[in-house]
Amino acid sequence: MDKPRAAGAVDFRGARWVAASAANYRRADRPADYPVDRVVVHVTQGGYASAVRAFQDPGHGAAAHYIVRRDGRITQLVRELDVAFHAGNREYNERSVGIEHEGFVEDPASFTEALYAASARLAAAICGRYGIPVDREHIIGHDQVPGTDHTDPGRLWDWERYLRLVGAERAGSPPAR
Repeated sequence: MDKPRAAGAVDFRGARWVAASAANYRRADRPADYPVDRVVVHVTQGGYASAVRAFQDPGHGAAAHYIVRRDGRITQLVRELDVAFHAGNREYNERSVGIEHEGFVEDPASFTEALYAASARLAAAICGRYGIPVDREHIIGHDQVPGTDHTDPGRLWDWERYLRLVGAERAGSPPAR
C-alpha cells in the first residue's frame, strides 16, 4: 500500500524537510487512497518558527504540507502522499495539499514578491502532479473550506495575481507583469 519513503525526502525540489508531528497528519498513499483535486491557501498568523513549532507539537492537531516564508524559502512538513490535518474538514484534508504562508492576514507587507513567486512555483508543481486546474474552484482559501470559521488568507491576498503567477508557472512561461 505505502509507497517507499526516504527519510527527509521532499516532493518539491528545493524544499527543506522539517517533519511535523505524526499526530498532525495521517499516513496514506495519495492519490491512490484519495484523489487530490485542491490546493488550500493558508496564512500562519505568525512567524515561520512559531508555525513550525505548532506543527511539530502533537497537541496542536494540525499541520500543512508546506510553509512558504516571506523570503521565498519553502519547507515541507508532511509528504503529499499523506493527509495533513490543515483544512479543518476531513474530506478537504483528504483531497487537498495545504500551503501555509508566513505572515498575517491584515499585514500587506506579509505578502512579498518572493512569497508569491515561490508559492506560485509550488502550487503549479502540485497542480501539474495531480492534474488540478489553475482556477478559484481548485485553488482555494482556507476561508472557503466548508464547516470552518477561518479567515485566511484574507482580503489582502491578491488572488488575481496569484492565479496569474501559478498559471504562468504551469505553462512554463514568465508571467505578465
